[in-house]
Amino acid sequence: MSVVGFDVGFQSCYVAVARAGGIETVANEYSDRCTPSFVSFGPRNRSIGAAAKSQVVTNCKNTVQGFKRFHGRAFSDPYVQAAKSSLVYDLAQMPTGTTGIKVMYMEEEKVFSIEQVTGMLLTKLKETAEAALKKPVADCVISVPSFFTDAERRSDLPAPEEKPRTVVFVDVGHAGYQVSVCAFNKGKLKVLGSAFDPELGGKDFDEVLVKYFCEEFAKKYKLDVRSKPRALVRLYQECEKLKKLMSANSSDLPLNIECFMNDIDVSGTLNRAKFEELCTELLAKVEAPLRSIMEQTRLKKEDIYAVEIIGGASRIPAIKERISKFFGKELSTTLNLDEAVARGCALQCAILSPAFKVREFSITDVVPYPISLKWTSAADEGVSDCEVFPKNHAAPFSKVLTFYRREPFSLDAYYNNPKELPYPDPTIGQFNIQKVVPQPSGESAKVKVKVRVNVHGVFSVSSASLVEVVKSAEGEEPMETDNPGKEDENKMQVDQEVQKAQGDDQKEHADKKSDTEEMETSTEENKQEEKKNEQPPQAKKAKVKTKTVDLPIENSLNWQLASETLNLFVENEGKMIMQDKLEKERNDAKNCVEEYVYEMRDKLHGALENFVSEADRDSFSLKLEDTENWLYEEGEDQQKQVYIDKLNELKDELYDHLDELEMMKVEKQVNETMTWMNNKMNLQSKQNLSQDPVVKTQEIQAKTKPKVEPPKEETAPEQNGPVNGQEGSEAQTGKPEKGQAAPENTEAKLPEMDID
Repeated sequence: MSVVGFDVGFQSCYVAVARAGGIETVANEYSDRCTPSFVSFGPRNRSIGAAAKSQVVTNCKNTVQGFKRFHGRAFSDPYVQAAKSSLVYDLAQMPTGTTGIKVMYMEEEKVFSIEQVTGMLLTKLKETAEAALKKPVADCVISVPSFFTDAERRSDLPAPEEKPRTVVFVDVGHAGYQVSVCAFNKGKLKVLGSAFDPELGGKDFDEVLVKYFCEEFAKKYKLDVRSKPRALVRLYQECEKLKKLMSANSSDLPLNIECFMNDIDVSGTLNRAKFEELCTELLAKVEAPLRSIMEQTRLKKEDIYAVEIIGGASRIPAIKERISKFFGKELSTTLNLDEAVARGCALQCAILSPAFKVREFSITDVVPYPISLKWTSAADEGVSDCEVFPKNHAAPFSKVLTFYRREPFSLDAYYNNPKELPYPDPTIGQFNIQKVVPQPSGESAKVKVKVRVNVHGVFSVSSASLVEVVKSAEGEEPMETDNPGKEDENKMQVDQEVQKAQGDDQKEHADKKSDTEEMETSTEENKQEEKKNEQPPQAKKAKVKTKTVDLPIENSLNWQLASETLNLFVENEGKMIMQDKLEKERNDAKNCVEEYVYEMRDKLHGALENFVSEADRDSFSLKLEDTENWLYEEGEDQQKQVYIDKLNELKDELYDHLDELEMMKVEKQVNETMTWMNNKMNLQSKQNLSQDPVVKTQEIQAKTKPKVEPPKEETAPEQNGPVNGQEGSEAQTGKPEKGQAAPENTEAKLPEMDID
């Protein structure tokens, strides 16, 4: 089984694999470990990665990039509407209300969902991993920003201790800025908190440069750059290059673009000081998440062991300077800025994989936003709510809530602090608990609901059960249901996946939290006090036993893809992969014809010159020239089979003097002779130089006889090519079986075989 991690970034992707006892970042077909996050749609096929990025100027309307930020967002989302103006490609609304991308593909206008386009990119990354591992990839870990909400995450799926070392990780990527504080113990990692600014990244600095040069070119050359998508894309590319150069050089740097617009060459200059002045507002936003994380975790700057920076935009000197100044210490760059996340994903995949042996290492994440549940209260006929997971609560984690109900009911999950969300809709989803019936006595039934934040950071109501009270017959021994039931409840409250690193403290916290929630939830029933009074005197329960019945749960999740839609997307992706494969095979067949034309033209005046008559050479050269002209005219766009037939036609003409049976005989004899020769050479290499050779000249000469001796097989001319005069001499050597004529002819043939 393969263990793979994908870092799917806003601008580029990295693939890491676990093998040979370590984590390795693998290269794509261009021997580059960085794969651009681009997908380009053409009239016949798609291009993904580096091939797509090369078309960003020539096919800008149909080349998609930066689509990661639209995951799980409605088309009407203000963020999407604000981003539309800066995009070269078109966005469209999907039937479900989500955001789609409109492109021309296969000469038709099509709208693909963000999930589909991401699936195309992941397919490419999977192929890169499979090519490196030389085996199929079934499991992987995919990175998502820490600030992704439930909807955005769903759209991507799927003893006394020593004092820990507290490390701050600062990730300034192309589209987002994240800060996390982690406590490291031996074999343990615990995330203490996270903060972020999803509106600060490398692209925002690019935007400042583009705005600056748009204004400069408007004054200097009277050009409206934003009116021409192709020119705007070229300016973005050059500004990104300039930004990288300014990170390493503080002097004035030029920006030159030839034939920019209306055949006008443009140029400009900028230095780092001016750049930082232009980005003053952006740089001022660097410290806010740093202050927030310190307040959340209640740490002092002296408690921080190290500050590790990653992400491409962290190379900007002004950003590094502000982070270093805030913490009052030098920044650590022990991790590869671009590949760190992919390598971490591969490590996490190795930890989760049952087929990969990893030294025990537990990871505890946090819930980035506080999550609450609300429900309709049966007693008060109003709405009750309860915070289930506060901010920075440990994850993965499970809790059990207890309700008293007579009929089915629903729970609405939502983020209870919308101001913190970088997302307009705080709703997570609705969970309907079905088949709830009252007790036989008519009283409300006890329903236990298990809520969970899993290892992916996704919230769910994982199970619900109805606790039935069954009276035992007289004379039966009372069943000890009470204490085991409580133990079972505790086991449900603290999920098995919660790392042992949390110890007894977290279990106690979970018990207290669960008890509180039981009380809060049960207040909706008028009979709460009766239930509470009945529970303490457990002696009365001696003749009563309970059983639990699992209840079905119907989920209605925000922006969750339906299974039918997902299957349709998978089917469409399969069709597009097949179309890409057919187009590649067609191009390969065309290239084979072109290569053959150039190869044979060179050989006719080179290696094969002495074996072809002048008339045949001229005739075949003319045929090759006609084929070359056909390739660039009517043969420019033909089906695969047409190119195969054209190639066979050329090859048949070259070897039309040989029938297939004769060629098979020659090939068989050559293979047998080569095998014999290799065996003898291997034996000879093991011999001492003072010993007799394992093969002698006489044997070698005898080995050549089968090619000459058999009557009328004419195998020697087939090996040496169509040399004039061979057929007559071959016929004569076939007549005598004994005597001296045959050896003489054989001797005459040997030099010809040497030529071959």
